[in-house]
Amino acid sequence: METFLLILLMLAAVLASSVIDQLVPKVSSPLIQIGLGLAIAVVAGRQIDLLFDESELFLVLFIAPLLFHEAKEAKKTELWRNRRSILSLAIGLVLAIIVAVGFFVNAMIPSISLAAAFALGAALGPTDPIAVSAASKDADISPRCKALLKGESLINDASGIVAFQFAIAAAMTGAFSPAHAIGEFLLEFVGGIAFGLILGVIGNGIVRLVRSWGLENTTFHVLFEVFTPFIVFLAADQLGGSGILAVVAAGLVNVISPRTAGPSVSRLNIVSTSVWRVISFTLNGIVFVLLGTQLPRAMQTTWSNVAISNWTLLIYVLTISLILIAVRFVWVLLMERVHHRHVAKRNEKAAKEKNIAPEPRKSLAHDVHSAAIMTLGGPKGTVTLAVILTLPQAIAQRQLILFLACGVIVVTLLLATFVVPILAPQKKRDNTKQLERDVQANLDILRVVIEELSACQTPETRAATQIVVRQYNDRIKKIKELNGIEDEPNMKLRLRTLAWEREFARNLIDADEVDRFAGYQYLMRLARMEELIMHQHSVRANLRQHFIRWRTFGRRSLQEIVHKVPGAELSETTQATRALQIKCYEHVVDKLHEELAGNSPANAEDISKLLIEYQRLLRTLHAAAPSITTFTTTQDKSADVERLDLEIELEQIQTRYDDGELSRVAAKRLRENVNLMQMDLEDNV
Repeated sequence: METFLLILLMLAAVLASSVIDQLVPKVSSPLIQIGLGLAIAVVAGRQIDLLFDESELFLVLFIAPLLFHEAKEAKKTELWRNRRSILSLAIGLVLAIIVAVGFFVNAMIPSISLAAAFALGAALGPTDPIAVSAASKDADISPRCKALLKGESLINDASGIVAFQFAIAAAMTGAFSPAHAIGEFLLEFVGGIAFGLILGVIGNGIVRLVRSWGLENTTFHVLFEVFTPFIVFLAADQLGGSGILAVVAAGLVNVISPRTAGPSVSRLNIVSTSVWRVISFTLNGIVFVLLGTQLPRAMQTTWSNVAISNWTLLIYVLTISLILIAVRFVWVLLMERVHHRHVAKRNEKAAKEKNIAPEPRKSLAHDVHSAAIMTLGGPKGTVTLAVILTLPQAIAQRQLILFLACGVIVVTLLLATFVVPILAPQKKRDNTKQLERDVQANLDILRVVIEELSACQTPETRAATQIVVRQYNDRIKKIKELNGIEDEPNMKLRLRTLAWEREFARNLIDADEVDRFAGYQYLMRLARMEELIMHQHSVRANLRQHFIRWRTFGRRSLQEIVHKVPGAELSETTQATRALQIKCYEHVVDKLHEELAGNSPANAEDISKLLIEYQRLLRTLHAAAPSITTFTTTQDKSADVERLDLEIELEQIQTRYDDGELSRVAAKRLRENVNLMQMDLEDNV
């Protein structure tokens, strides 16, 4: 019962930290969680023992799902673009830290064996992704530095944990063979990656198989995804590979469901993202709360040790932190100098070929500044604590090693929270600029929703989706009108659609699939429209354009009325023209769907407008009057689609807020608006 109450207390602390983090944004959430854990230990008035007797259980329960989620959400293109620098930091720097910290700690504290000191260095090698994100939120860090810090925090977890396991094995057995260690390391490294890739591909195959059976069950898919890292870790570990590396590899090959698969898959992705966000925050929070609960225990045992003075302990922590920072700074500085020298040579070569002046090289001061930011912007956290807590009880000076690791974690977190914003202060933004950023973020959110809905529509939901997309276009238009944002006509896109129509019509004429007279009439009409668009900036052309639009609308309306009158028949030329228009419009609709799937959200608004326009024209040409049943069915489906788009909108608001693109006040206001729309939708259904 006590264990259950302790778990509830820790979950309550994590819940409280999520609220305090919003109220005190300047303090990172890991520091808040450590403080809450410390408060729990003080209020309890006694030592709080860990809940895990086996060290392997701690790795499986906390590290496996966290690394899988990090790898799953990682931007693969950024990882590949910066692969050399990331591997240098994740493997080379970790090994350098292990060697430097290991030899220094063993020399400074002889009672700690060299193998145990290497284990401490391995635990201090990885950086914490949550702490990295928290540090970069209040600092103006360059995109390259952010990409390197995030990529490093993903991969160095695996290299640090593997090295830690070897160091512990050496400390427990007392024997260490470099050749054997290198062979085992390569076996675990390569084997872990191979097992992870294979198991990840098998997992993707299972998901596709279940989906092919038509079982679009959100509960099954989300639980299967959560279940995957545990199975991958345990299976790879039993087969002799690194479970950590296997989890990372499986996460990297985890296939996101295709966006064109339908609304059910979009809803699945939304639920999956939300579930993983909660799991990730909860597990990270529990580990930091555990750190806070263990600080009094580690400090009391070590602090009361008469063999070592308290000032000496503080000097140990600060000295190890200084060694860690110095090694990291030198490594990052050399890496940046080499990288910028390579980039400068490449730019000079390209400039010479184009006969232009090359870009100036990055100065030493610039690289020193970047190195300082990246050095302090990579604090220790979850992985370091989780790994060091798995230190066997039989290791000599275990409590001292635990104290040193906890002390270094706190020091690096403090430096990342308070010093990095000083080194890279955010540019001051006035209220006007912040308002502009919020408005632009709001427009981007609505555009992403349009893109997602248009991409996942099916023939059954097309009419309902068009209704909802039209509503979102109206919302975008109102936001632009309220904020004085003028729309620039996308002439290039309209000209491309006319070119698609013209090319497709010519192919049909050449293949004798349509009436030639009707085909040439259609081509002449397209030429007139193209000329009109090209000259639409003149006043006369604008007046003419409005006149032609009204005339075309009148003709189409008259044709629709005539077509629905009983006994009325259209001429052969008119029927041929109608058939040609239908084929051309269907071709353009297909092309616009392809464009919508491959374009940025900024273009989604223009593409969706044209798409709806062509689809509306197609419905008019088909001239099928909808029945009451059809109308009711469409309305019901539009309600389902609207529920989905509101979920997507909420997810996008949270994502923009987490990325710092949306202020807290604006995010709160947008969430309230969406919640009101959800309530209104449920009341009307």
